[in-house]
Amino acid sequence: MRHDYLFTSESVSEGHPDKVSDQISDAIVDLFLSKDPEARIACETLTTTQLVVLAGEIRCKGVFENGEWAEGAQEEIEATVRNTVKRIGYEQDGFHWETFRFENNLHGQSAHIAQGVDAKENKDEGAGDQGIMFGYATDETPGLMPATLYYSHKILERMAADRHSGAAPFLEPDAKSQVTLRYEGSTPVAATAIVVSTQHKPGYDENDPAKQAELEAYVKGVIADVIPANLLCETEYFINPTGSFEIGGPDGDAGLTGRKIIVDTYGGAAPHGGGAFSGKDPTKVDRSAAYITRYLAKNVVAAGLATRCTIQIAYAIGVSKPLSLYVDTHETGTVGDDAIEKAILGIAKLGGLTPRSIRTHLGLNKPIYQPTAAYGHFGRAAEGDLFPWERLDLVDDLKAALA
Repeated sequence: MRHDYLFTSESVSEGHPDKVSDQISDAIVDLFLSKDPEARIACETLTTTQLVVLAGEIRCKGVFENGEWAEGAQEEIEATVRNTVKRIGYEQDGFHWETFRFENNLHGQSAHIAQGVDAKENKDEGAGDQGIMFGYATDETPGLMPATLYYSHKILERMAADRHSGAAPFLEPDAKSQVTLRYEGSTPVAATAIVVSTQHKPGYDENDPAKQAELEAYVKGVIADVIPANLLCETEYFINPTGSFEIGGPDGDAGLTGRKIIVDTYGGAAPHGGGAFSGKDPTKVDRSAAYITRYLAKNVVAAGLATRCTIQIAYAIGVSKPLSLYVDTHETGTVGDDAIEKAILGIAKLGGLTPRSIRTHLGLNKPIYQPTAAYGHFGRAAEGDLFPWERLDLVDDLKAALA
């Protein structure tokens, strides 16, 4: 392991065009799961200037059956989409929740996919696709997330809260952040560079130095509130480095579901299997298996078995049993990685990590997904039904299995 190095992660706000798409797709997932917990959804969203387009496949009792929409279903879908954009805060000429054009191109799920996933008399429910998924945890932050991503998210969360409350009325929804930390060993010791680009009201740019200074002072104040003072000792700031950022969101750049998979996960500090999360029901192991591997890695670190942990799992479409489970504690483990693998597979309540057992153990067949679609799927506080993969309720089981 290198002793002294720089590492960088970025985040994007809820108003970023790709995140607008993610939140719409997950609002559709929640809508269908609220009608039918066994619904199948794969919803992709395109956003651009004054346009939102849905595409994908669904199966949902009481909403879409036998190739037909139930009465009022399409109107409810459109209302869900518009309310999501309204909540984010888009009321601009180029993208307004009330006036954008809307297309719904959702259709029925492929029968060939359904026959592989659905449980039958002699077959358990299979994985919704093939693929590899990764989970990760590190003791760098209280939420056991990489510090670079943790602080990048927190900056934008605070700015969004201030925008919604009116405390920062010059902000518009689109924003990006990036944090570079210098590490000594595995410990972050200094923030060497922080980048924040935020959409703003007219005038808060290089054409009005006083207003530009007001915006920059505000952003630096947020950074100072979010990042510990001892890390801000050698920091270079880049705030709206292009000079102006009035045109943003889907009007400034088209957005698509699933294009921010590194922002959604570990900021590049861990591998990624390549599959996005938003818009997918939990039979899709791209989503549910990524959640269970985060849950496992977090509990391994919380149990004191390692200070860093990466876990990979693999599936074949239509097959319930995982093809492989791999644990890597990056030479920080207190026991062998193979022993942790064996312990995980031996914990009865995990059910062998089949897609059905994952959904059951974490309670994933619920409308819990829209809150995941901005500021990361991991490192969030488990609360009620939300973010169950962040719970630390496997610590004792892991310790017992390794005793």
